[in-house]
Amino acid sequence: MTNPQILAATLIAAFLYVVSPGPAFLALFTLAASRGRAAGAKFICGHLVGDVTWGALAVAAIVGANRIGPTLFELLGFGCGLYLVYLGVRAVMTRKDAPPRAIGAARPLATGMAFGLTNPKAYPVALAMFSAIVAPYIGALHAADAPQMFAAAFFGFLLADAALIFMAGLPAVRKFFLTHGVAVTRAVGVIFILFGARSIADAAASAMRRTA
Repeated sequence: MTNPQILAATLIAAFLYVVSPGPAFLALFTLAASRGRAAGAKFICGHLVGDVTWGALAVAAIVGANRIGPTLFELLGFGCGLYLVYLGVRAVMTRKDAPPRAIGAARPLATGMAFGLTNPKAYPVALAMFSAIVAPYIGALHAADAPQMFAAAFFGFLLADAALIFMAGLPAVRKFFLTHGVAVTRAVGVIFILFGARSIADAAASAMRRTA
């Protein structure tokens, strides 16, 4: 039986990892404002696939599994960066008289999944988050603890997703995003472009360091 403190720390790390602001966080609130809580819920359910994937890899690394090589993350960095820049440019070009347009509104589930799985920063951020909170117990971890830690992390992801969906659907939150819809859409677009450019630059720098 895994130490309950380790499971609690894993759950907290998973919760904080999901609720930390980022491109997906902003996309969720913009989508829920214009399309309703149901659309936001679909987006976040799709994003859960990525959260589980990267969170599982982070937990596996912490308990002693071999880490994935850098090439995969470099390729993901380029792909994700281009994708975010594309979405950002479309958002920035929104007309002043246009109604609030959420990124990924046409296919929220698929867009959420794409956001979750193609974020090359997800693994290192998840690894850092889990390592920082679970650090006091690392010496006591064993491979047999992994399944229960995975379950605790998944429960933390679900709690965080429920909290985000609830907040995104609040009338005051939706009113703010609807009232300032175009400005918010453009601001989110700029942030997406910056995240995308940074992702491409980091991937390129990592590849150059390896080949130097």
